[in-house]
Amino acid sequence: MESPITLPKLRHADLAPLSLTEVRRAMRENRYAGPTAGLCDGRLQCNMVILPASYGAEFQTFCEENPVFCPLLGVSEPGQPHLPALGAEIDLRHDLPLFFVYRPGQTVERLQDISALWRDDFQAFAIGCSFTFEHALMREGIGMRHIEEDVTVPMYRTDIATVPSGVFSGPAVVSMRPVREDQVDRVAEICRQFPHAHGAPIHAGDPATIGIQDVMRPDWGDAVSLKPGEVPVFWGCGVTSQMAVTQAAPEIAITHAPGAMLITDADEIAPPGWGRAAQ
Repeated sequence: MESPITLPKLRHADLAPLSLTEVRRAMRENRYAGPTAGLCDGRLQCNMVILPASYGAEFQTFCEENPVFCPLLGVSEPGQPHLPALGAEIDLRHDLPLFFVYRPGQTVERLQDISALWRDDFQAFAIGCSFTFEHALMREGIGMRHIEEDVTVPMYRTDIATVPSGVFSGPAVVSMRPVREDQVDRVAEICRQFPHAHGAPIHAGDPATIGIQDVMRPDWGDAVSLKPGEVPVFWGCGVTSQMAVTQAAPEIAITHAPGAMLITDADEIAPPGWGRAAQ
């Protein structure tokens, strides 16, 4: 009996020049499990939370009450691993590079494919991601250090409390990018065009102001270098939703791995259904 063919794993640099179709194929073939920052220019990227539908109403309200951290872009029908408004071909069981599985409230597995876990009562929630606005910043000559250094964007737990909804609550999470002091206002101006992707930064400067003691020790992702004349700039982050899932501790939940997003067919500037849950 012949051995199955094993395709070589791919690096971020291998995917960077590829089309969305090619990137999605690499994920479906389990050839890539890394960050999606910088991939598929012009396409909306999303955080993903998958829960038993019995938790759906409370989680949707949690997102709606915390739109800076969890801008809700799509909600699947229970049992359906698809989000037609964000892409006709999307299959949530395969199309993210890496998933985290929680049982209950604790990460117990990291998987590239969740087909074997999919249930008829699962409901999926797509939440805006700050990777979406990075292309616009780079087109203005504003560098993204985590892309330059080929690492996952640094993310931090803060002392900012979210607005609770039922069993969902917890601290807000932020992502950080170094920005030259003279570019901070321009960065905020550009990012305001992306309220569906966390919008403008919530803080620039001293990390301790929002409860971060050491910017070189992120809770998720990787530390990046800060150069003279730069300040750390912080945005709302969809990993906030993972903190809420941990607090709620359903018997099972599945999310994207931090930094490993769903890349949709939707336009990064004007996703369908923004301002309400896209169905």
